[in-house]
Amino acid sequence: MFEAKAKKQLSFEQIAKELGRSEVAVAALFYGQARASEEDVSKLSKALEIDHKTLEQQLAGYPDRGRVIDMPPREPLIYRLYEIVQNYGPAYKAVLNEKFGDGIMSAISFSTKVEKETDEKGDWAVITLRGKWLPYTRF
Repeated sequence: MFEAKAKKQLSFEQIAKELGRSEVAVAALFYGQARASEEDVSKLSKALEIDHKTLEQQLAGYPDRGRVIDMPPREPLIYRLYEIVQNYGPAYKAVLNEKFGDGIMSAISFSTKVEKETDEKGDWAVITLRGKWLPYTRF
C-alpha cells in the first residue's frame, strides 16, 4: 500500500477524501492499527490501483493494535508524543477528573485530527483528541 501511495504521489489526506474517513484513520489502516471495512477495501483498491483480492487479503483479520513500536518509542516524533503524556499526563488526568469526575477517556469511542496553524512565529502542529468519557462504575 505504501508503495502504491508513493507511486501515485497521494497524501493520507487525499486518500481519506476518497474513503470518506479522517487522514489519521487512513494512516492507521496503512500501519495495521485499524480495521478496514469492505467499503474501505473497495475504495482503497480503486484509489491505489491495487487488485481488490490482494488488498482484501492484506487487510483481512483484526488489527494487532499497539505492537508497532517499541516502548519507549525511539522515533523522535513519536517519542515527543510519548514525552507529552509523560510530562502532562498527571495534569491532564487531574483536569479531566475535575471536569468529568472519576473515569477515563475512551480510545475506542474516539476521533482525532491533525491540523497545521501558521503565525508570525512559524508553523504549529495542532493535534485534537476526542474521546467519549467513561465514568467508573461502583460495584
